[in-house]
Amino acid sequence: MPRLKTDDGVALHYEEAGAGTPLVFVHEFAGDHRSWEPQVRHFSRRYRCIAYAARGYPPSDVPESFEQYSQERARDDVLAVLDALKIERAHVVGLSMGAFATLHFGMAYPKRALSITMAGVGSGAHPAQYEKFQQDSKTNAEEMLAKGMEAFAARYGHGPARVQLQAKDPRGFAEFVKHLAEHSAKGSANTMRGYQGRRPSLYGLTEQIKSIQVPALIIAGDEDDVTLETSLMLKRAISTAGLAVFPKAGHAMNLEEPALFNQTVDAFLHQVESGRWAPRDARSPVASVYGPGGKP
Repeated sequence: MPRLKTDDGVALHYEEAGAGTPLVFVHEFAGDHRSWEPQVRHFSRRYRCIAYAARGYPPSDVPESFEQYSQERARDDVLAVLDALKIERAHVVGLSMGAFATLHFGMAYPKRALSITMAGVGSGAHPAQYEKFQQDSKTNAEEMLAKGMEAFAARYGHGPARVQLQAKDPRGFAEFVKHLAEHSAKGSANTMRGYQGRRPSLYGLTEQIKSIQVPALIIAGDEDDVTLETSLMLKRAISTAGLAVFPKAGHAMNLEEPALFNQTVDAFLHQVESGRWAPRDARSPVASVYGPGGKP
């Protein structure tokens, strides 16, 4: 079972397939390294694909204290994967929690990223949602520890942006809920308390976000309501970003719409690698209804 060590001594499980330019996948809170199977099977035909389980997600280590989980740690764990595997630069693709890590990686280590793809990014980031999201994260952590992951998965896994997957792919949805129920209650609770419940609002980081020059792709599902406004903000703030919105789609669109997701990311990577993904033409932006600060 391949494992690598982070700079604070946490062992992370990873799996890889294929050869060529490195492509690293960073999973969401309710998923793990297995969530990227439709992408690894597709992209490993032309890329060296790496999918890893975040800290707190067995078979990776589960640090005891929630203080060992944070936005900075999640960001630096992406870097630890690259360093351990002796990868100088990689395309990084993240979903939800993993998209936050990918965004922060692009801000902190732009020279290590060939591109960044952020799907389903923005839950709890908008000022109108931020405080409630932080409190809900703490409540979720308490629920997992008190009732266990099976009970938590039965509720959380059927959320308003998850039912789309259930409707389109019942078998895939059942597998998603089964995998979520298998997660470590302690690791997931620590992730909620240390990472989800403490990460900074993206709307307070707009100046740093504007500095991103790495080619960027943002993907949102049009029924994933809590991410739509933030996805638009990121598109407006990052001059190198493109935004794709999938119709009738929820949160985990890589599982829900794997063919469309793969096609969209494939086209983006091809444009980047051929030097055709340029920053937005400076003549095209106009004063938006909602700026990066989230206010009219």
